[in-house]
Amino acid sequence: MSRSMFSSRFGKKLIQYLLVLAVALSINFALPRLAPGDPLEFFFGESTINELTPAQRQQVEHELGLDRSIWQQYVDFMTGVFHLDLGSSIKYGKPVTDVLAERLPWTFLLVAPSLILSAVIGIALGAYAAWNRGKRRDLFFLSGMLTVESIPGFWIGMLLIAVFSVRLGWLPSFGAVPIAHTGGTASYVLAIIEHMILPVLTITITTVGANFLLTRSSMLETLGQDYVLMAEAKGVSKRKLILSHALRNALLPVYTHITMSLGTLVSGAVVVETVFSYPGIGRLLYESVIARDYPMMQGVFLIITLGVIAANLLADITYPIFDPRARTRKTVEESP
Repeated sequence: MSRSMFSSRFGKKLIQYLLVLAVALSINFALPRLAPGDPLEFFFGESTINELTPAQRQQVEHELGLDRSIWQQYVDFMTGVFHLDLGSSIKYGKPVTDVLAERLPWTFLLVAPSLILSAVIGIALGAYAAWNRGKRRDLFFLSGMLTVESIPGFWIGMLLIAVFSVRLGWLPSFGAVPIAHTGGTASYVLAIIEHMILPVLTITITTVGANFLLTRSSMLETLGQDYVLMAEAKGVSKRKLILSHALRNALLPVYTHITMSLGTLVSGAVVVETVFSYPGIGRLLYESVIARDYPMMQGVFLIITLGVIAANLLADITYPIFDPRARTRKTVEESP
């Protein structure tokens, strides 16, 4: 594909995703306002808010920007997004961007290793089960993964807490760092890792089933292709047959799924971060919904939306690199 064709294709995709972003931002603005409840009631308490005079309530709403019309709030929101000004949090009393900057790294600490572990384990077991299709090993892994896939994430997290925290006392059950930590940098990093283990394990267990099933299905289809059967008839070693012929082509849909998971895992960590009281974006979303904190909810939804769109754009751009057929097809479509 020539540079001009790539630039043209990238420009078209960018425009499409910008339109998707505009629609998603509009939905993000509307959703918090459709939720029942009064943010002032949570912020001040039901008894306190009832004691405010109409003038005092009007002043508070003005300071929080809630006295403007919906259209004015929408314009302010869209303008603030492009200026990286998402307003101030009602619950935390400071800029939304500051709170997001504090919480986002903690979520990445969970999502990144979980995504890697889930991909490696799911692909390895899926390829192994497909090669041994119909045998007891295949049925064992297939039954196990289907069982794990059907278990809610919060139940797995609570079970891990009951075993490794309560029963054995090996690992902490909540938070990201000790409440009162005294020690050097090495001990602090070790404490962070210890607090990460159970949440990362929970996310990995809840997501590995999808990678396994997709890899197994794709491998079964690939193993039935003529070029694989021909290679096997020529006496190609089992290792080379799986890695070079079958798995390499079977990974294309798996790669797309994993890339798309980059965005969805951020929102999918809500349950896990809530169970473990982990100070990430997922926990922040839960707290913002409970508090009816409109600015913070919009900020979290924006992060999730950008993550999903960026993951889709990354998958769309990089997929032709791994699949020459897609690159050739798009070149033919774009040629005059």
